[in-house]
Amino acid sequence: MASLKEILTRRPVAATVRLTIPAGGARPGPPVGPAVGQYKVNLMAFCKDFNARTQKYKPDAPIAATVTVFKDNTFELSVRSPSVTWYLKKAAGIESGSGRAGHVVASTLTLKHVYEIAKVKQADPYCQYMSLEAISKSIIGTAKSMGIKVEKELD
Repeated sequence: MASLKEILTRRPVAATVRLTIPAGGARPGPPVGPAVGQYKVNLMAFCKDFNARTQKYKPDAPIAATVTVFKDNTFELSVRSPSVTWYLKKAAGIESGSGRAGHVVASTLTLKHVYEIAKVKQADPYCQYMSLEAISKSIIGTAKSMGIKVEKELD
């Protein structure tokens, strides 16, 4: 339960914008500019903040960002790491998953690949309280649905 002081000091939210931007690739032009600029947010401050937070990722990595814009034209930025499917496709070296998952194997990965992806995803706000085992099981399920076979070791 929020205290009275917290309720009185809350800033009213004007909008919540969800974007997928390449890491380090936020520019004031489209698609970022029109999506965020319509709420009179300082675009240069947004771009600098986003690019600083995503500099540890590869430049082509698609980053999911949630921008909460407040009525006083300030913003709060929440950044998540790339999706599990992106990591699986990069690790497997494929462009897309199997069209017939369960029947046709698109590629094969080891448990070491799954563990490395789980360690990266554990830093996400949504997964930080989950164990590596639970995240790994979820990643294995995603890999199966994409037609990627997970083995203990490659031959």
